Amino acid sequence: MRIGILGSGGVATTLAKGLLDQGHEICLGTRSAAKLESFQETAPTVMVDSFAGCAAFGEVLVLAVKGTAALAALEAAGVAALEGKVVLDATNPIAEQAPDGGVLRLFTTEDQSLMEMLQAAFPGARLVKAFSCVGQGYMVQPALPGGPPTMFICGNDDSAKQVTQGLLSQLGWDSEDMGDARAARAIEPLVKLWCLPGFLRGQWNHAFKLLKS
Repeated sequence: MRIGILGSGGVATTLAKGLLDQGHEICLGTRSAAKLESFQETAPTVMVDSFAGCAAFGEVLVLAVKGTAALAALEAAGVAALEGKVVLDATNPIAEQAPDGGVLRLFTTEDQSLMEMLQAAFPGARLVKAFSCVGQGYMVQPALPGGPPTMFICGNDDSAKQVTQGLLSQLGWDSEDMGDARAARAIEPLVKLWCLPGFLRGQWNHAFKLLKS
């Protein structure tokens, strides 16, 4: 598939390389192409364009920016380019304030997630929450002793979630569909739990796994 990734940070480039290795065509959207010059040296077939250009290019999109920049990134991509497309939402609503005892602060409430805000602003996009409950080092082919970890996903469109689960499988993940967009209220705060061992003990080598009887 043609996949447009909106972002130029570590999450964006990690997913770009992982999806490129699976045979997809990749475009990275950025406000500053200079940020991606060194990455392009390692992955010269990855295209770099504006948010709007990559959104128009992609059959599937990945939103991989800071949560505070998520709305602006989709606005820059353009309503028309988002219409009807699957958009994997890898963002988290992490506030600018410092963590409290290792616990991240979020700018959302218990009754509304960032993904719900984005879906309300762009009703024509088919958003699916994914990649938000793990660090970039384990987003692609996570080699953990317990086997493939679980990526929790949610969204209002079942076919969009099926596309997302297919991509997750290619990247070495099991996935668990937690329902419609309201489930992001539970999924997004998992970033706080995932980060705690890192902030408290410098341990970032873990992921979640759902065990069933």
